[in-house]
Amino acid sequence: MSNRPMSARPIGAGLRIRAALAVAAVTGLGATALTALPAVAAGEAVTVQYRQSATGSDQVEPWFKVVNTGSSSVPLSQVKVRYYFKADPGASYTYACSWAVKGCANLTGTFGTLANPTATADRYLEVGFTAGAGSLAPGADTGDMQLRFHRSNWQPLNQSDDYSFGPSQTTYANWSKVTATVGGVTVWGTAPAGNEPTPTPTDPTTPPPTGGPALFDDFDYTGHTDPAIATHGWSVRSNSGGPGVPGAGWAPENVTFAKEGTNSIMNLRTSTAGTAESTKQTEILTRATKFKNGTYAARVRFSDAPISGPDGDRLVQTFFTINDLKAPMADDYAEYDFEYLPNGGWGEPANILYTTSWETYRPDPWEAVNQHSEVRASYAGWHDLVLTIDDSTIVYYVDGQEFGRHDARYLPERPMSINFNQWLIDLAGQTSTTARSYDQKVDYVLHVKDQVLTPAQVAAKVAAYRTAGTAFEDSVPAVP
Repeated sequence: MSNRPMSARPIGAGLRIRAALAVAAVTGLGATALTALPAVAAGEAVTVQYRQSATGSDQVEPWFKVVNTGSSSVPLSQVKVRYYFKADPGASYTYACSWAVKGCANLTGTFGTLANPTATADRYLEVGFTAGAGSLAPGADTGDMQLRFHRSNWQPLNQSDDYSFGPSQTTYANWSKVTATVGGVTVWGTAPAGNEPTPTPTDPTTPPPTGGPALFDDFDYTGHTDPAIATHGWSVRSNSGGPGVPGAGWAPENVTFAKEGTNSIMNLRTSTAGTAESTKQTEILTRATKFKNGTYAARVRFSDAPISGPDGDRLVQTFFTINDLKAPMADDYAEYDFEYLPNGGWGEPANILYTTSWETYRPDPWEAVNQHSEVRASYAGWHDLVLTIDDSTIVYYVDGQEFGRHDARYLPERPMSINFNQWLIDLAGQTSTTARSYDQKVDYVLHVKDQVLTPAQVAAKVAAYRTAGTAFEDSVPAVP
């Protein structure tokens, strides 16, 4: 399989030149809705206080405090705040956090497009929180969140026609021209006319479908040479080739298995001492390319730092599906990625999580046709990753929340394999010759053929496998 295109092709190069490509897709800018979260509990209520910190044409600086005005504690990971604005013609935008009491690493910022543009709003910045932000007790607030965004090319912008902009708001006060949701339900503010959020449906109370073809693996193996790995359809990579550092090796012995509590865990360890010869990357993939529409899910632990040695390598930690590129720009190519870069890369200076749906690409000269969503924040720790594909839409979820929604242009036309790998983009992020190694862990993988499950249904199905003592199932038929 050394010649197959990998998730690791230089997506960053594609990101940098996408604006210049006539065939490039409109970027999907982050999550626009919350799903698979509980409805707002009785007593949960927040208000948003706002002040502006800049009235000029350099960048927008909305500063916020979220205040819990209810009678029960509110997990901030369920809170989203939207700031609405009128985009300048042809402009794309970049979010940044200057300082926050809760920590900038615990805040996320993504951009979305309004379904019904108005004279003062056609876009919004949605601010969210990671689990690391904790909860707000009744009466508590988040403290300062000093945020900003600017045109990606740093051209001047116009704030005066922005719906949420308050030029006279130089001190914090309640501001109803931003909205806040808790668990997908609007609890504060007024959106621009015609864009009133509708309550997000909660997960159905019915259990997930139990029938139908599925792949489930709890990764309960003794080691990379366990014959059950091959029997169950997996290949632990040992052959040379891309992606990553030219001349690096792929080390099957660095794919290991162990118990953490009651669960069996697969660990992918990637190591380097700053040279191609010392670089050992890891990958495991299904030998069969028989997976297409349906639900894909995995619980993955991303890492921001090495387990030993100096930090800073431009690492990529992944869960993805893919088939082969039969020719440059072939339109039956497909790939769907979760890619976490803990130390940046591809032009990004710090940690970022991408989800990307591919139509096709050309390796030389590089040209990409894809749609991606991203959040610039730390995702260190365990995360539930879910991807659903039906006949019209591709949806990515992280920890039960919608992360990206991509359109029908990127739907698969041929079946794919399922893959996990961890690799280095290059050796420029950390030039030390001191040995270091990074771990990416995987708890389980699930694919349910031709059924779109919610994240909560995925969790219930995995729990049902474990309650039944089923560590492996593969009833997905082979492709003729």
